Amino acid sequence: MARLLLVSNRLPVTVKAEKDAVSVGRSAGGLATGLSRPHERSGGLWIGWPGDVSRLTDAQRTQVEKQLSDLRCVPLYLSASEVSRFYEGYSNRVLWPLCHYMLDRVPRQDRDWDAYRKANERFADLAAKHYQPGDTIWVHDYQLMLVPGMLRKRLPQARIGYFHHIPFPSSEIFSTLPRRAELLEGLLGADLIGFHTVSYVRHFSGTLLRHLGLDTNIDRVLFQGREVRVGAFPMGIDSAAFESLAQEPAVLDEVKTLHGRAQGERLLVGIDRLDYTKGIPRRLLAVQRVLERDPSLRGRLRFIQVAVPSRTQVQAYAEYRETVDELVGRINGLYGTVHSTPVHYLYRSLNEKQLVSLYRGADVMLVTPVRDGMNLVAKEFCAARPDEDGVLVLSEFAGAAAEMRDALLVNPYDVEDMADAIEQALKMPQPERQARMRGLRAGVKARDVHWWVASFLDRLQGLPSQAEKPPLPDGMAALDTLKGLGRKVLFLDYDGTLVGFAPTPELAAPDAELMTLLQELCARPDLSVHIVSGRPRETLEAWFGELPVGLHAEHGLWSRMRRGQPWQALPGVSFEWKPKVKAVLDAFAARVTGSFVEEKTASLAWHYRKVDAEFGALQARELRLLLFEQFSQEPMHILPGDRVVEVRPKGVNKGRVVPEVLKQEGPDVRVLALGDDVTDEDLFAAVPPGGIAVHAGNKDTRAGYRVEGPPGVRQLLKGLLGK
Repeated sequence: MARLLLVSNRLPVTVKAEKDAVSVGRSAGGLATGLSRPHERSGGLWIGWPGDVSRLTDAQRTQVEKQLSDLRCVPLYLSASEVSRFYEGYSNRVLWPLCHYMLDRVPRQDRDWDAYRKANERFADLAAKHYQPGDTIWVHDYQLMLVPGMLRKRLPQARIGYFHHIPFPSSEIFSTLPRRAELLEGLLGADLIGFHTVSYVRHFSGTLLRHLGLDTNIDRVLFQGREVRVGAFPMGIDSAAFESLAQEPAVLDEVKTLHGRAQGERLLVGIDRLDYTKGIPRRLLAVQRVLERDPSLRGRLRFIQVAVPSRTQVQAYAEYRETVDELVGRINGLYGTVHSTPVHYLYRSLNEKQLVSLYRGADVMLVTPVRDGMNLVAKEFCAARPDEDGVLVLSEFAGAAAEMRDALLVNPYDVEDMADAIEQALKMPQPERQARMRGLRAGVKARDVHWWVASFLDRLQGLPSQAEKPPLPDGMAALDTLKGLGRKVLFLDYDGTLVGFAPTPELAAPDAELMTLLQELCARPDLSVHIVSGRPRETLEAWFGELPVGLHAEHGLWSRMRRGQPWQALPGVSFEWKPKVKAVLDAFAARVTGSFVEEKTASLAWHYRKVDAEFGALQARELRLLLFEQFSQEPMHILPGDRVVEVRPKGVNKGRVVPEVLKQEGPDVRVLALGDDVTDEDLFAAVPPGGIAVHAGNKDTRAGYRVEGPPGVRQLLKGLLGK
């Protein structure tokens, strides 16, 4: 297999220093476990922060680096300022709450953005330094969202994957980020972007459409001439290890002790990091509500809540801990007795055997985050139940809920709903408990962490590499060829090529800079300029009628070769379908606020540029399907464009303009065609051998060159003039 370069914020190691000795051991986390096998087999490297080693002596640091090297780990040391601003600051004070839908916790200013960007630069530089041709690079999580794009600039031919381990929010939520475009473009440097669930993929696709104007076609999106794939890869756990541990004698003895001390109490268990996304306060209120509803459970129900300390230096987490402490104290004060305490609260971490003992001993497992990327605790609980007993109460806002449908799914914001589920779980008969657990365990075993790693890497390494699909050369590279002797004919699309798109067609009139540029091009005796547009002839005449240019309207239906000449229409074009199609488009415009219909001589266009991007795209797909179903036998073409669906007669396309123009030119002219959308592909196809076609944008194209939108087009045209 290809050598694998793993890049994550933290290395999968723990550094321990005792007096003069120092040791580096592998961490036991799910990511470290899952990636250890491909890391070892591929002979690859793992790049990341080893933790705080600032207090180590020089000799100890040398020992650490030697042990890290033996583990094929490459350390990136972060200063105290970088940890504070990049990690605790932008990553965990901005991105973490935002991706978990907690906008009230996001600071008013993203003052740590520069630190985040610079830290990402350091990770990218270190990965690029260790990269060898043929390596696969896999970048992990929200702390490094800019790294794929940075690596793409450094290593254009590299195969790069990225996995987002936390939720990706809806486009409305992501829109609140001032740096949203930079983060999205950073992710799009990857060849494959992975998420836990299909809903996160959908959110990401909608965000790309809303903010970058990129439409995702099922699982792929075109960006800067590259095809980027997106997909859902739900992360699993090392289920075999948890099942084995759950059957060890020491764990079974601990379970026996736990049940003995419970003295017949039913055990509810919750195990979480003490994080405000985990929903612990409402979970406690649900337990309180159960005790309020059913007094007979008082003294017969114990809730063990393990809260692992997390980000203790962050003020929001300290305040959250106080809230939890107060709730625990209040519930125990209300319902505790001399012999019984309803909530047993542990603010500390437990080792694996202690955790598995709680999993194995629980009657009901409460996993109720208000938002979670996946939540592996739910899967660990099921793997640790070879007895096929116990009930999982799971938040519908955890990524795991998409897979674990045999759990009791709850709304974690609804305390009454959670209380109902707890009561249902406590009363559930054994056959139902076992049937549900069998289904849950089958899914956890089938999609374990090794399946997750293999499915992502197989998909990534099965994609064509950028070396196999080199990007189109920049259009400026064509200047040397075009500057040679001989006459040149320019075919220029208008909207999206010479000018950017506007909310309505009439607002995209040519600006003074463009008019000056066209006048200078027309003044050159070796250049002939033709504007080939989907616009009506009246509009083109009004804007460009005084220039010595050829004008071609409605995708070539109407042509005027010279200034002052009459407009000529293509012969044999049928318009009979127009009234019927217009009725359908008008109906869509009436139901989709902000959309409108533009009628031309022989074509119709439904514009939705002023409509919400995601909704408009869905409506456009529905419209195209409806038109195809109703009018498939009509002599017309249905064309998707940039925020427009256009219907034009068959036989009319921009490519028909080229031979008609060239009939009036000399035999040795060179052709330059520039366009930006699907209608311009016909123009490019008609360019004769020796001619040059340039695509303005990032869509798939038959053109041989590419520039970045109207600014790139104008730069290219200025280059023709020697500017």
